[in-house]
Amino acid sequence: MKHVLFATTALIATASVAAAEVKFSGYGRFGIGYQEDRSTDSNVSDTILVSRFRLNIDGDVETDTGVRFSARVRLQADEDSDTGEANSAGLNGARFSVIFGGLRVDAGNVSGAFDNSDLYFGNEPGLEEFLGQYSGVDYDFLEYSSTGAGSNAVFFQYAVGDLAFGASYDTDAINGADRWDVSATYIFDNYSATVIYGQTEAVAGGDKQDLIVLALGAELGDFSGTLFVGRDGDTPVNDFGEETDGTVYGASLAYSLGAATTITAAYGDGSAEGDTQQYGVGAIYDLGNGATLRGAVGREKVGRAGEAQTIADFGVQFNF
Repeated sequence: MKHVLFATTALIATASVAAAEVKFSGYGRFGIGYQEDRSTDSNVSDTILVSRFRLNIDGDVETDTGVRFSARVRLQADEDSDTGEANSAGLNGARFSVIFGGLRVDAGNVSGAFDNSDLYFGNEPGLEEFLGQYSGVDYDFLEYSSTGAGSNAVFFQYAVGDLAFGASYDTDAINGADRWDVSATYIFDNYSATVIYGQTEAVAGGDKQDLIVLALGAELGDFSGTLFVGRDGDTPVNDFGEETDGTVYGASLAYSLGAATTITAAYGDGSAEGDTQQYGVGAIYDLGNGATLRGAVGREKVGRAGEAQTIADFGVQFNF
């Protein structure tokens, strides 16, 4: 799942009114990626080198009253999957946070309720996590940007016991299409459930767009899995001019084969003729000390008019 962080403390400074720290965390990954008929450009190979370096820089301070203030920026460099060439590397937009007890408020380059949900993403096979139970979704929700400025938005979360509520608001002063979402998540024993709803206001006389999702999760011994169902409305047509409104659904699983090997799988689709279908299986082999071998193979088809393509990758990831 997408939101696991591995942090190490690089500097700790103390003062009379607060305890402050700067932390560095992230990962590196590299390997090969394959996409059948990747490009109509004969100079672009179906098989390319894939890579990513990600460094999170977090600054935190906690006051005497227990209020924590935090800020994050990210350095990232990776490849352009369309051309196989390296993307420009750079620093992204900052995210600022205030945390007190079960309340968290983020401002700036933030994730919305969908992007903050592990249950929404489920288990994603592949070194690049290129397969997902959410593949049929066509709604553009608020996401944290790793390489750009991101949206200047706010996100709220409040957790009490096993219940958590989230909400985000993103105002678009240029297009006048404000975007918001809300979520409720409940964890009971080894099971979890979340409901998320998001809406984008109409632009230039068009219809408002929305998405509602229900996702369920379970962890039973060596097995973990998720179920995903939702509906998106008034989303744009795909590149073939096919409608993308309708029901979306999917599932994912992970199964641990002993201490070192985990098998993952995911399936996603939708009822609309323009939805994207994905399915495939992957594996993770633990090399120890945060290093893993990862890979997957699957199929993807965009809309009823598209042709199914085989996609695959393999490589190493190391967390730090």
